[in-house]
Amino acid sequence: MGENVIEKVFGKDVFNDDVMREKLPKDVYKSWKKTLESGADLDIDIANVVAHAMKEWALEHGATHYTHWFHPMTGVTAEKHDSFLSPATASRPVFEFSGKELIKGEPDASSFPSGGLRATFEARGYTAWDCTSPAFLREDAAGVTLCIPTAFCSYTGEALDKKTPLLRSMEAISKQAVRVLKLFGYDDVKKVSCSVGPEQEYFLVDRDKYLQRKDLIFTGRTLFGAPAPKGQELDDHYFGAIKERIASFMKDLNIELWKLGVLSKTQHNEVAPAQHEMAPIFATANISTDHNQLVMEIMKKVAKRHNLECLLHEKPFAGVNGSGKHNNWSIITDTGINLLEPGKKPHENNLFLLFLTAVIKAVDDNAELLRLSASNPGNDHRLGANEAPPAIISIFLGEQLEDIIEQIVKGDVSSSIQGEKLDTGVHVLPVIKKDATDRNRTSPFAFTGNKFEFRMLGSSMSIAGPNFILNAIVADVLQEFADELEKADDFEKAVKELIKKNITEHQKVIFNGDGYSDDWVAEAERRGLPNVKSMVEAIPYLVEEKTVELFERQNVLNRVELESRAEINYESYSKTINIEAKTMIDMAGKQYIPSIISYVTSLADSINSVKAACSEADVSVQTELLAKCSSLLAKAQKALAELKKVTAEATSKEEGREQATFFKDVVFTAMKELREPVDELEMLVDQEFWPVPTYADLLFEV
Repeated sequence: MGENVIEKVFGKDVFNDDVMREKLPKDVYKSWKKTLESGADLDIDIANVVAHAMKEWALEHGATHYTHWFHPMTGVTAEKHDSFLSPATASRPVFEFSGKELIKGEPDASSFPSGGLRATFEARGYTAWDCTSPAFLREDAAGVTLCIPTAFCSYTGEALDKKTPLLRSMEAISKQAVRVLKLFGYDDVKKVSCSVGPEQEYFLVDRDKYLQRKDLIFTGRTLFGAPAPKGQELDDHYFGAIKERIASFMKDLNIELWKLGVLSKTQHNEVAPAQHEMAPIFATANISTDHNQLVMEIMKKVAKRHNLECLLHEKPFAGVNGSGKHNNWSIITDTGINLLEPGKKPHENNLFLLFLTAVIKAVDDNAELLRLSASNPGNDHRLGANEAPPAIISIFLGEQLEDIIEQIVKGDVSSSIQGEKLDTGVHVLPVIKKDATDRNRTSPFAFTGNKFEFRMLGSSMSIAGPNFILNAIVADVLQEFADELEKADDFEKAVKELIKKNITEHQKVIFNGDGYSDDWVAEAERRGLPNVKSMVEAIPYLVEEKTVELFERQNVLNRVELESRAEINYESYSKTINIEAKTMIDMAGKQYIPSIISYVTSLADSINSVKAACSEADVSVQTELLAKCSSLLAKAQKALAELKKVTAEATSKEEGREQATFFKDVVFTAMKELREPVDELEMLVDQEFWPVPTYADLLFEV
């Protein structure tokens, strides 16, 4: 039997631990591992040996260049390529790569979003090797490149990327979790890691049709488009048989991901037509973040091989489900203990209950921050729209844990609901053991057995932001708990009292019902839970005094870094809506209105021709259609003029919160006013006159 494709290709393009063990001298490898485990600074002599081995391995695989690969605040990755060439001797090239080059790079920091941290004339910034995330090779038209995962900071040390605060937050939650664990007698635990598994949703459409839609090209979503005759109402796409063209894409995608060590595991059709999902196995948070960025990049690259286009926007099509990214998060010790594992008797597991309590308190106290972490302009279309979790942050725990919570509040914890056997009524089918808890797809933050599933993230987002915020807020609560418990005379009693006190105070954030219902919105308001409806409304919470104090206390972000991120968020929102508005203006003025005029003219010519041929002929159908189309055309023209006016006006607003708010309240409203008559006309105008592929063309002709 032939070699399995996974075994053949997995990790072949990664400078992983197996390769390092093989390529490095034994003493260097041991020193390297010790450095990695202790978190100490890397010795330059060790770095030089590692760099040499990395270079030789890369050259063996055909690499000509290397790059420091980082995650700036643009939301995508960045890279600058340098060859391994050094000054030649005797007319022969010399290939060199030093430890210094491995550890540090120097890109132009003023060319990336900095929120005021960097002026135009202040260009120096540094990339620093994230040695916990393995280097990898990437092959494209430029050849083979050695990619070195790095963090990116300014000349004065502020974080200019998404990776740095994530790494800081991982250290913070590890430090505080270890403190708590030592109180429980786990003296062997030296480190606690956050484990993350992001489920990636996406759409695939025919590339030729994609290229006929300026809105998809410039904004990633359709700014116009009437519903297709069929949508997702039959639920026949979800988990349905995968089409050959899509299956071929998925096969190539898996191979490319496996080569890079990405644990691509699950693939299936999602709810909406042309929508799909890929889910990996869990990895440490920073590695998972790197992998997810690669997933999104490779999805787009592989799609083009199949003359497809991968759409990662959260809402590419109105009226059908958009795409999210479920962030499965857990915390695990270096000894292999999952701190969110309830065990068989969770009511007796005080360690689990304490960490569960910490998460509940952190989420309740910082709901607005979590809402912000899942915010971008695209995700505003989804959250609360009966297809994604509501904008209200709540926690789903399920029947088993909810029952335990109720017992804790009452003061008598004595039992845990256990799963029963499920009898299908069919004798030839095996009897299945039920979980003690059902799942809740409407909850934004759901406990799913031994992890929390943060379900609000948008499909195009980096997972770094949500995870560094989640890590930081939980770390802060753990610090508070550790401070209190370290002073306790009676530890067991103090733990139980701490759990009861905090569960009682924060149980309002627990909700196991239907998060899509109007009743929940009213109930959440009664409970005092925040309902932050848009990204622009969420951004101010990033710079509130309590937020600044929390992030500085955990050494994740300082005041200046937080303020810069707020500015970047405002700027990103304004620029996104501005591009969308300008694209609508372009499409309406150059494509839709001229095409509709042509159709209206053909109708008028038809009426005149018929009347000329037979004055008594009934032309009421044409006349009615002409009147309807002309009326909608006039409405579209008026809306276009208004959109032009307010878009121009937006540029005069003060940059930051004022401008972003104007784009949200005024420009976005004007965009909807223009879309309405154009979409209605799509249902009336002869298809041969319509200038772009329709939803039916895009969603069903793949």
